[in-house]
Amino acid sequence: MPSVSALFWAAYPLLLVVVFYQNGLPNFIVQPIAKSSTFNSIWNVFATTHCYASVTSLAPHLPQAHCFSVSNGKFSRVFRDEVPDGNNQLEPLRTGHVIPGLWDGHGHLAQYGELLDSVNIFGASSMEEVQQRLVDYKTRRPEAGTQEQWLRGVGWDQANFHGQWPVADDLEIDSSFQDLYVMLDRVDVHCIWVSNQVLSLLPIKIGDTPGGEIPAKGVFCDNAMDLVLKHYPKPNHVQKTKFLKDAMKELNKLGIVGMHDAGVTPTELRLYERLSGDADWTVRVNAMIECDIRNTFCPKDVSQITTPNGKFHVRSVKLFSDGALGSWGSAMIEPYSDKPSSYGTLLINTTTLSQLTHDWATAGYQVNIHAIGDLANRLAIDAFEAALKTLCPNKSPSDCKMKHRFRIEHSQIVHPNDQQRMVDLHIIPSIQPTHATSDMGYAESRLGTERIKTEAYRMRSLLPLKPVLGSDFPVEPANVFEGIYAAVTRRSPRTGLDASGGKAGWYAEETITLDQALEGFTINPAYGAFLEGKAGVIDVGAYADWVVLDTPLENLDVESLRTLVVRETWVGGKCVYQRE
Repeated sequence: MPSVSALFWAAYPLLLVVVFYQNGLPNFIVQPIAKSSTFNSIWNVFATTHCYASVTSLAPHLPQAHCFSVSNGKFSRVFRDEVPDGNNQLEPLRTGHVIPGLWDGHGHLAQYGELLDSVNIFGASSMEEVQQRLVDYKTRRPEAGTQEQWLRGVGWDQANFHGQWPVADDLEIDSSFQDLYVMLDRVDVHCIWVSNQVLSLLPIKIGDTPGGEIPAKGVFCDNAMDLVLKHYPKPNHVQKTKFLKDAMKELNKLGIVGMHDAGVTPTELRLYERLSGDADWTVRVNAMIECDIRNTFCPKDVSQITTPNGKFHVRSVKLFSDGALGSWGSAMIEPYSDKPSSYGTLLINTTTLSQLTHDWATAGYQVNIHAIGDLANRLAIDAFEAALKTLCPNKSPSDCKMKHRFRIEHSQIVHPNDQQRMVDLHIIPSIQPTHATSDMGYAESRLGTERIKTEAYRMRSLLPLKPVLGSDFPVEPANVFEGIYAAVTRRSPRTGLDASGGKAGWYAEETITLDQALEGFTINPAYGAFLEGKAGVIDVGAYADWVVLDTPLENLDVESLRTLVVRETWVGGKCVYQRE
């Protein structure tokens, strides 16, 4: 057998190729070399090899494997057995079943970390329960509520207050709360509810707020929130750093190795870039730019970024077309069934939306538009269609669409005609499966049966577009397996039931398969972030990110998805979470 030294010098040119690949050589050059016998011999000296009972790679050429090697934070080999000479005997003690590291296609990292440090009022079923949670939090955190550090919380829903909007006086719980600065986000984060002390910072008379609404004293929705937020003492870098890293720890526990951060300001982008080289930055972030003034063009304040370790990427921008369904803020073609006087709220006019889409795309950025109502979705599609007609005069339509990869964030209520336009234009839908199961209790009364049946919460109908799946955390729990459960059953992950209290599934014709749901949290988010071949797959040259489960996903009873916990999470070849 040749010496290690001889093997090294014989394979030196091959190693150089792979080193260069770490900085961008294409897969079609490296994969044939990585499969060569000479390369395998030398690589075993330097790489770390991991073997499991099964490996679901999602790589088309080797979908199932047992082992892989890792070097420099990337997969260097993926193979069926541990010994390269063809021995197919599996070690009897090999345990654990591997899937690619999971990605959340739409979340809010800093807000999730801030929630972990705030009052969690999700699921509070009455005003009294909200107030009790506030009192309990204040007891634990007596420093909260000053003008420098407001008392924060998220998760309230007026539907739990007998359908009545809360008011500032409801936060005057007792004498200790009378002078506190309190700001609580609605469950969809499209309205805030504030205390009288916060109101004292605002003008006595407030005029019209285009794209916003003030439905009750102390409640501000959509663009009207800006009236309050300009007075909010934003967390400093130390606090925000803690929020980010606390959030990452929680996401790693759920098997999440990457996420699309749906709205990051220029100042936050600089913080992210600086922190992403730290050892405890354990979630890959694909950030969508949100200018300091929402729905504007700020290319001088930002730049496209891909860090050498692949932990942080910036090449997209987020625009906002409308509000949220729960607060009657999503912009509709026809009025709401339960509020005939309202068509919802557009946060931007159509001319500006089209111009911004064109300007950002021309500057080289992917454009992602938040759109929930069918009117908002139609206007987003109009903006994309107009941009595509002018952006690629010398490219084929398919090449142009692949280059820009326009996305609609939420794609929640889309007219059938516009669903077809999305397919024709290859617009990527970014969908949160648990939104359907969280909203199913009121969505039909809000929209009517026909719109729900033909327009709302499409998943199977949009499969040709390879939808990017996510949770919108902290609006919804970040647990990907709950999202998979909602997608394959159309039932609530919390109860296991549909809107009628049964097991049939809410509009079950829109369910997707387990394999399709897994792709929605792996391969599809990678494509939606221009990271295909690098993320969401266990393959040569991809980031060495994986999740270890106790049982193969395909062997699980579907109800087990609701309570599934991961054994281990690995990012860049390093274990970042191990279940105790």
